[in-house]
Amino acid sequence: MDDPKEHSRCPARGSCPVFLALSSGAVRYAPSVLGPAPEGNLEEEPWDTDSQPHPDEGHPPPLETVPVSWKGCRESPGGPAESPAGEEAQGEDSPTAAQLDVLRLRSSSMEIREKGSEFLKEELHKAQKELQLKDEECERLSKVREQLEQELEELTASLFEEAHRMVREANMKQAASEKQLKEARGKVDTTLFAEFQAWRESPTLDKTCPFLERVYREDVGPCLDFTMQELSALVRAAVEDNTLTIEPVASQTLPAVKVAAVECGSTNTCALSGLARACRHRIRLGDSESHYYISPSSRARITAVCNFFTYIRYIQQGLVRQEVEPMFWEITRLRKEMSLAKLGFFPQEA
Repeated sequence: MDDPKEHSRCPARGSCPVFLALSSGAVRYAPSVLGPAPEGNLEEEPWDTDSQPHPDEGHPPPLETVPVSWKGCRESPGGPAESPAGEEAQGEDSPTAAQLDVLRLRSSSMEIREKGSEFLKEELHKAQKELQLKDEECERLSKVREQLEQELEELTASLFEEAHRMVREANMKQAASEKQLKEARGKVDTTLFAEFQAWRESPTLDKTCPFLERVYREDVGPCLDFTMQELSALVRAAVEDNTLTIEPVASQTLPAVKVAAVECGSTNTCALSGLARACRHRIRLGDSESHYYISPSSRARITAVCNFFTYIRYIQQGLVRQEVEPMFWEITRLRKEMSLAKLGFFPQEA
């Protein structure tokens, strides 16, 4: 008699796909007896272990039918597994662990999707709000820029208008000043020329005549006005009398007559201005043997006055044979040299 344990085991348990499905819990079988399985049931067909395969078929022969069903078959390491009826009923009514895991995963994915959707909506709302604020700020800045550009244009226009107005006023004032100066010069030149012409007809160098009186007052007097007043008066008289002598100072010159140092001065101090200057010339008044050392500036002033009086004498003596107008302009040039020498402008070789 066969052992019941032998019939409870699957003959092809090592390679049978049905057994593998049963062992993983993916397939459930209802209790059955020998005979054909009901429709739609995945109950295992009985196989005959002693039968041989049919020569016309390529499938293995069916196993020997046994009265024990494989549904819920469990096998422990020590022996065949038992499947209680309570577990079978519970397995039929409740979902499997795999289904529960799938449900949990679906639920978790749905929850994650909902939370992600909410988070993205919040971020989108924030981004839209920030974009709206930036648009408002850009619009405000655009209005400010337009206002500044308008103010700048108005300011530029007003500045250009003011500048043109100032230029026009300056040009008008300059033209008026030049006109007045030209008229004044014309009047002065006309008056002075008339005075010069009247003086030229007089026989002597009379200081009381209008022409010479003006020249003495405006040019000769200021040019020969030095710090040492007493010596300045002597120099002026010698220039008018044409008795003043100017000579350069030699490097080794001994005076023929010894005079006081206060009277004659020295080569390092100007006798007329009293300033410490390198004196390269000296003057002698009339027939006096006294010499006075003078600076280049003092010499230039004395020379300018002497040149004026020399030209006046040439005119009086008839040595200048020109028309009245060229002589007048030459006298004007000599007056200009006296004015420049008084201001300190003179050639360096003086």
